[in-house]
Amino acid sequence: MNRDQGRNTAVVASIDSLAGGAAPSDVDARHGTLLYMEGVNVSFDGFKAINDLNFYVNDGELRCVIGPNGAGKTTMMDIITGKTRPDSGSVWFGQSINLTKMSEPEVAQAGVGRKFQKPTVFEVLSIRENLEISAQGNRSPWNMLRYPLSAEQRDRVEFIATVIALQDQLSADAGQLSHGQKQWLEIGMLLMQNPRLLLVDEPVAGMTHQEMDRTGELLSELAGQHTVVVVEHDMDFVRSLNSRVTVLHQGHVLAEGAMSEVQSNPEVVRVYLGE
Repeated sequence: MNRDQGRNTAVVASIDSLAGGAAPSDVDARHGTLLYMEGVNVSFDGFKAINDLNFYVNDGELRCVIGPNGAGKTTMMDIITGKTRPDSGSVWFGQSINLTKMSEPEVAQAGVGRKFQKPTVFEVLSIRENLEISAQGNRSPWNMLRYPLSAEQRDRVEFIATVIALQDQLSADAGQLSHGQKQWLEIGMLLMQNPRLLLVDEPVAGMTHQEMDRTGELLSELAGQHTVVVVEHDMDFVRSLNSRVTVLHQGHVLAEGAMSEVQSNPEVVRVYLGE
């Protein structure tokens, strides 16, 4: 498979269209594949963190990425978001956007959002203010004072708050939220910028079972209009998402398929699931 080959993927109804929000960034994914990583290599001080990586994600897909520590999961996300430059290989966002030629802010503006494992919200501000700041595209509390939100942006704040199940707490300080709720708020802050591709790193670490269930529902709801890549170690959570799974090992794709397929793969069991 290469960048000019990809099967068409039916995209489910957009949750954003229900709120009248703008569609995610205009990326050419006419062949069905949104993200292409081909022949990617990265070394750090002689250590090969990414080794001839070929990784493809369809437009509107929910994909899980698993693998042992040091498998290259974080480095892969760093490459996609422009934080790390590959030594060789290509990374394309749709048919025409070469991510390896772009800075981190440019990648974000192109429609790639990334949520790190530890939530980074403004705890002294309300949930509403956190979402409003994100709508400005500049995470500075002073920005919303200089540039008031439009009526459409205010409507989107209300809608995103409903999507992340915090609509009844918009006036509460973010610091009062539980760990899981802070994770949802940060996802909501990214959604305010309407990314086409959303990278989510270990979203359920430290969550209660109830919060894990709601997070799984949220990520499944986002798939379709958004393309969602989830890096996770909790295998029960990965199974609950019922999505295609990619297993990384030593910077390379070891296996790929449904969870039932990869968990029965002898090599996957040996290097990861059997630990």
